[in-house]
Amino acid sequence: MAARAGLPLSERRFFTGIAVAILVTVFVGFYRSFFLRPLFPDWPSPPEAIFYVHGAAFAAWILLLVIQTSLVAGGRTSVHRTIGPFGALLAATMVVLGTVAALTAARRATGFVGIPVPPLQFLAVPLFDMVLFATFTALAIARRRDAQSHKRLMLLATVNLVTAAIARWPMIGAFGPPAYFGFTDLFIVALAVWDFRTRGRLHPVTLWGGLLTLISQPLRLIVSGTAAWLAFAQFATGLLG
Repeated sequence: MAARAGLPLSERRFFTGIAVAILVTVFVGFYRSFFLRPLFPDWPSPPEAIFYVHGAAFAAWILLLVIQTSLVAGGRTSVHRTIGPFGALLAATMVVLGTVAALTAARRATGFVGIPVPPLQFLAVPLFDMVLFATFTALAIARRRDAQSHKRLMLLATVNLVTAAIARWPMIGAFGPPAYFGFTDLFIVALAVWDFRTRGRLHPVTLWGGLLTLISQPLRLIVSGTAAWLAFAQFATGLLG
């Protein structure tokens, strides 16, 4: 995230803190099936290798978010900018891996591991996530010289990935997508509260990016049950051969 030297201590703490909170959220969601998988050999995990490649890229992105916000907080913006192109390449790779992984899970008879929703129907959730992640990341790269817009766009891009982890939290999965989205939205609420406290109003990225994310959540649930979506999902999963 591009930034300037001399950021207020409270701002450095907020963005670093929320990045760490996202890291913890992702770890809790995937510690049994990915991060600490050898310790939980009986825990349901996907058999396909693509999910472990995707998981490694996903974990690298979250770790990169923490590193980049920490570099900015420490005033090491030159290092932050040097790492930036690698982050852009990783983001593009994640879109491809995330899409392929979602299609792979959706074509499985058993569907998405730990998700009690019909797979072709649930496919709307990760595919919308990929579209929003790609959109926010592309905008963040385009606005990299505008530090306040850039960091919010990167945060919103990452928040759209967090839903997958929250869906696998203990005691959350059984409540379905509304619960996944509700807990995810707490990150957007935190950003909105921060804006009101420090700016007296919402930053335009928080306002419009947050609204786009929030509107997409019920929209994908509505769309996912339609005949048109199910036909598209059947077609898309068939592309894997």
